[in-house]
Amino acid sequence: MSKSEKRQRAALLPSVRCFPEEKEQIKVSAASAGLSVGEYLRRCALGRRIVAKGDTQQMKEIMKLGGLQKHLYLEMQKQGMMTTQLSKQFAETLTALQIALMKFDAKSLNNTED
Repeated sequence: MSKSEKRQRAALLPSVRCFPEEKEQIKVSAASAGLSVGEYLRRCALGRRIVAKGDTQQMKEIMKLGGLQKHLYLEMQKQGMMTTQLSKQFAETLTALQIALMKFDAKSLNNTED
């Protein structure tokens, strides 16, 4: 946002009363979307799009493991059978993928419904 655009936003809204839990939830949702609380509330009120950032490092790890899983599957198809070595690698990758998925913070996607 440019400085001139910030200067144009001179009108203030009155404070909004809410429960402490609601305030915390709003702060968490704003942070997960990479926005300030004010910008988050403005976008909500005006029906603008809010894209949650999520944890990109976790997503990269999950995608990497998924790619490895696909590679191992294609190797198995190419050979026409599942070797002991491929089976072991396949199982290890699947376990790592499950662990990564369990660690993934679904709250960071801001998809909670009441």
